[in-house]
Amino acid sequence: MTSTLYEYLLHPLTDVGYQKALIGGSLTAIVCGVIGCFIILRRMAFLGDALSHAMLAGVVCGYLLMKVVFGSDAHLPAMLIGSVLAGLVTVGLIGFVSKVSRIKDDTAIGIMYTGIFAVGGILASAFSDRIHIHLYDFIVGMVLAVPDGQLWLMGVVSAGVLSVVILFYRQLQLTTFDPVMAASIGIPVLAVNYLLTTCTSLVVVAGVPVVGIVLVVGLLVTPAATAYLLCDRLSRMLALSALFGVSSVVGGIYSTIWLSKAQVGVAPGSAIVVMGTLQFLTVLMVAPRYGLVADWLRRRRSAPQQLIEDVLGCVHRAPGEQVPVAEVMTYVPARPHRIRHAIRVLERQGLLDAARGRLSLTADGHREALRLVRAHRLWEAYLEHVGTPAEQLHDAAHKLEHVYDKTAIDYLDDKLGHPLRDPHGSEIPEDVEHLVPGAEVKVSLLRQGHRATVRDVGAAALESRLSRGMQVTAGPRRAEGKTWTLLLDDGRTIELDHHAADAITVVLEQSPTP
Repeated sequence: MTSTLYEYLLHPLTDVGYQKALIGGSLTAIVCGVIGCFIILRRMAFLGDALSHAMLAGVVCGYLLMKVVFGSDAHLPAMLIGSVLAGLVTVGLIGFVSKVSRIKDDTAIGIMYTGIFAVGGILASAFSDRIHIHLYDFIVGMVLAVPDGQLWLMGVVSAGVLSVVILFYRQLQLTTFDPVMAASIGIPVLAVNYLLTTCTSLVVVAGVPVVGIVLVVGLLVTPAATAYLLCDRLSRMLALSALFGVSSVVGGIYSTIWLSKAQVGVAPGSAIVVMGTLQFLTVLMVAPRYGLVADWLRRRRSAPQQLIEDVLGCVHRAPGEQVPVAEVMTYVPARPHRIRHAIRVLERQGLLDAARGRLSLTADGHREALRLVRAHRLWEAYLEHVGTPAEQLHDAAHKLEHVYDKTAIDYLDDKLGHPLRDPHGSEIPEDVEHLVPGAEVKVSLLRQGHRATVRDVGAAALESRLSRGMQVTAGPRRAEGKTWTLLLDDGRTIELDHHAADAITVVLEQSPTP
């Protein structure tokens, strides 16, 4: 057992080639994982693919420049400088095409990166006698044969890019999540974007020797996407992405070693990316908040909102304080097991009490039911206002009440002049969300019996001669609900139209006595 463990886990670490592979791969994975977080948050994954392919042209041009001008085979500086320049040229051309034509960014990326990649291939073929680059290793990677110079390059690039991220973390964070706000406080958004592009190009330079030009996007995107499923904070996402990247490299290299013992040859770069993909699929399944299993459990524990509201409305409309479950099943159009599940959900939400087969509303449940009734009756009033036939009002309003939007309901209420009754003569409940003691509301929302203190009087209500600090009590509405009356402590009565009532803000003191 001990010898087997040593042979499979510890013995590879005694080989210098594997040591270099683990060190170089881990450095690359860390910096790729960190930059990859910004790439996926900005939805730039396809741009990372473009930069990796454009790198071929940059490497060839840089190598030719060093060979022809300086007579040197210093391919590492050529790779670094040429790749960064090729990345910046690619981004510039993509932006130029998308701005001067009707072509969108994704199409421009596809055109430019394939064109620049093809240019690199042509140059590599035309000057094959002067360029000593192994294109096969460039495409599929050579993680188990990383030269010392390339290892030093990885270390320098990793240290430089991570330093940039640390120094400009706030700028990168703001331009990633809210570029408009970043520009408003003086951050040069375009310069930060080009800084990120430069860092991405450098990361691609570091990643290509490990997994090759084709799979480097996997090392950039997959660990970051895996961390994204587990985190809601950027700082944690950066750390976790780097960790997933390192585990992908370690797992990929060890799987290559183990498969080679079984006489199965596997490219290490491909194994690394496959390991990262397996990590992503595993996290996608089991992530506690955004995973498929968690989503399935949430859907199983939840119930359709329309069914929830139908059950709540049925209990609210039924006579008596307690309603038998069998009666709810009679009126709610759903299968019995779905209704029972909805009742359990309402119990967990604290909206319903269920004891001995009978249902009753809690205080919160009563407020929610009033909100639903108010929405339904306001929709009926609005539908009648726009000419909907009377026989269609109830069914249409029943559908619309479930598409509840607080702003929309408030708009309907104000548009209709805060009606007191629906087209069938039933009373429309008051706005229980706004009319709470201590809240600032417009006089137009008050119902008879509400007592309040005047906070502000707009220009449209100056003739009322109300002033700040006066105490008023809402009286009955007159003229078919189009005139509001306010009773003052000195016995005076003030009448207001809708426009004037909307111009007066009061602080509610108490609700009317039932």
